[in-house]
Amino acid sequence: MSSNHQPIEQTVERMADGVRRLAAQLLTPVSADQIWAVLTDYDQLSTFIPNLASSRLLLREGNKVHLQQEGCQQFLGMKFSASVELELEEFLSEGALRFKMKKGDFRRFEGTWRLRTMPDATALFYELTVQGCLGMPIGLIEQRLRDDLTTNLKAVEAEARRRAAH
Repeated sequence: MSSNHQPIEQTVERMADGVRRLAAQLLTPVSADQIWAVLTDYDQLSTFIPNLASSRLLLREGNKVHLQQEGCQQFLGMKFSASVELELEEFLSEGALRFKMKKGDFRRFEGTWRLRTMPDATALFYELTVQGCLGMPIGLIEQRLRDDLTTNLKAVEAEARRRAAH
């Protein structure tokens, strides 16, 4: 089973006030433990996730983590960057990593990474609820977010595979 061509299932829900809820899932032969190790390697995230210019661990208290992240994109010929401080909660036993923005360039930015072990694969699920700040064209952002969701899932999987091969 080659999962290089596994389609990524994706849904977008449009809610009031320009809120978008996006979800995407991919199946991979890589183990949940290996993917978890990649997702929680916070200081290294920007080395393999495209459009993430930097990721820095600010603080860890038990299963709570604070990160500073800078995203950066070329967008309609303009360079667009966003900065967020995220609070994450790690729930290793249930394979869930919940995050939400403490402060940053969105009105709302929160979601969950979830891992589910299946008989011959791991399901990696990523869900994001986002609300742009005033003046952000949400239609344009939505398309970028959809692309990013897929890209990020594939990047996490590729990094887990790369590490597993070493």
